[in-house]
Amino acid sequence: MIHQYKLNGYNIVLDTASGSVHVVDDVAYDIIGMYKDKSESEIIGSILEKYSSNADVTEADVMQCLSDIRELEESELLFTEEDYECLACDYKNNTNVVKALCLHIAHTCNLNCSYCFASQGKYQGDHALMSFETGKRAFDFLIENSGTRRNLEVDFFGGEPLMNWDVVVKLVEYARSIEKQHNKNFRFTLTTNGMLLDEDKFDFLNKEMTNVVLSLDGRKPINDHFRVDYNGRGSYDIIVPKFQKFVESRGGKDYYMRGTFTHNNTDFTNDIFHMADLGFTELSMEPVVCPPDDPYALTEEDMPVIFEQYEILAKEMIKRKKEGRPFTFYHYMLDLENGPCIYKRITGCGSGTEYMAVTPWGELFPCHQFVGDSKYSLGNIWDGVKKPEVQDEFRCCNAYSRPECKDCWAKLYCSGGCAANSYHSTGSISGVYKYGCELFKKRMECAIMMQIAENEEE
Repeated sequence: MIHQYKLNGYNIVLDTASGSVHVVDDVAYDIIGMYKDKSESEIIGSILEKYSSNADVTEADVMQCLSDIRELEESELLFTEEDYECLACDYKNNTNVVKALCLHIAHTCNLNCSYCFASQGKYQGDHALMSFETGKRAFDFLIENSGTRRNLEVDFFGGEPLMNWDVVVKLVEYARSIEKQHNKNFRFTLTTNGMLLDEDKFDFLNKEMTNVVLSLDGRKPINDHFRVDYNGRGSYDIIVPKFQKFVESRGGKDYYMRGTFTHNNTDFTNDIFHMADLGFTELSMEPVVCPPDDPYALTEEDMPVIFEQYEILAKEMIKRKKEGRPFTFYHYMLDLENGPCIYKRITGCGSGTEYMAVTPWGELFPCHQFVGDSKYSLGNIWDGVKKPEVQDEFRCCNAYSRPECKDCWAKLYCSGGCAANSYHSTGSISGVYKYGCELFKKRMECAIMMQIAENEEE
């Protein structure tokens, strides 16, 4: 399968199975588009007719181009056959290893964001803080179920994790105390809204957290529309100076500024550029996922606007890199030469199998976006998975499990998409969140184009 598109002056042809990317001229672009559907004589006639006013396009040129295409096809760099479908379920069925946990250290929050998928941190339930004993057992559960895997990941999540800071510190200390005897290496991430961030926490976070995710929606009016405290006061003026000091203290260690854009700010590139101008260079801006009748839900009318914004973003990132002031956008991080292995490409994130979320009372869910939905309660950290039939549903989530995905050029980039987004938009984890798919495909087109532009500069 191939995917052809034009962007920023490039004619781009992607061979989906091999991952090969070809940048071609107009004639080759047109010939590739006809190659599988028309005979050689039909292609020659069509091209000569279309380019009749161009004396540089001759029958010999078209014949040479056809020969080059055949050579690429024989080298499995164009029109490559896919043979991964039979492996998709087998990979997940043959492993019971858990490699990552999302610890819901706090089901409470000091902000009252109306678009919050977690119901202001309560996840449709009661306020709660994870005890040290429960968190300790979660680490033991992870070690017991990680097999021979050495590198394990734990995300401190909420709600707002800093509202249970002492337990975060004690749990990290506990993990460090046992990792050598079990031949494990823990990598920690913490996500925070920044309201309780202070310099007393900087050293610990910088020493122990491989990554820290900082929540900011961009410009002050945009951020303060949703990200408010329980008195309705915006968070921007409080958190931005803290984030700037903290990022400076990181000394180059990983962090992400993570924002959400809604129907209210479909010009979200201005929020990304604003954060970059504040000095933040590692950025992410996620489209809101919410019921379609919410006033801030993205609409069909918004889609072309968002597409244009992604193109604006890509072009501006190319420009700023040339000017010596680059920044990273999470969804444009793409390595065409050394990207994820085929296992990751066809099986996806591992939610419900390799990755699980743990509530403050130790209940297991496939990921943080399923927490609070009793249908998807897997079990608990003391007794393990008690509903293998639910886990089996997630084992079958892959790039080939949905009929709509099988003929999609982007399936080996999204790995079938997010099960939670599918569930919340269609009522089934095997459904397709079509709006999200279209946005994802546009982001991939932009990311590939940026790689081409970067290679041209080298």
